[in-house]
Amino acid sequence: MLDHLSLGTTDLERAAAFYDAALAPLGIVRVWSFPDAVGYGPPGGEDKLAILRRPGFVAPGPGFHLALTARTRAEVDAFFRAALAHGGRDDGEPGPRPQYGPGYYAAFVVDPDGHHLEAVRHEGP
Repeated sequence: MLDHLSLGTTDLERAAAFYDAALAPLGIVRVWSFPDAVGYGPPGGEDKLAILRRPGFVAPGPGFHLALTARTRAEVDAFFRAALAHGGRDDGEPGPRPQYGPGYYAAFVVDPDGHHLEAVRHEGP
């Protein structure tokens, strides 16, 4: 349903360093860079997520979050560690979330600009 999503930042260099590190464990890489934006997607593919420099940007509140697909629990764990090591805040450490469905394994972080992110692995019941 979604083709791509863009998030704002006041500090593109900080945001790019965060997303370079946090998305790598999920197999998502920077696919383009411009002076005021960076784009992420599968290696050799189109961007699915762009980070745009926007002076005066204010992140949406906790009602918005972006969930990213992980192929394994280890990817969820690595996403969480990388995000925290690059300026993210813990918003829910990796683990099963049975309240969201059988086989739901996720971790939650808040990026340096205040965007709420999740890495999730859906396993069979």
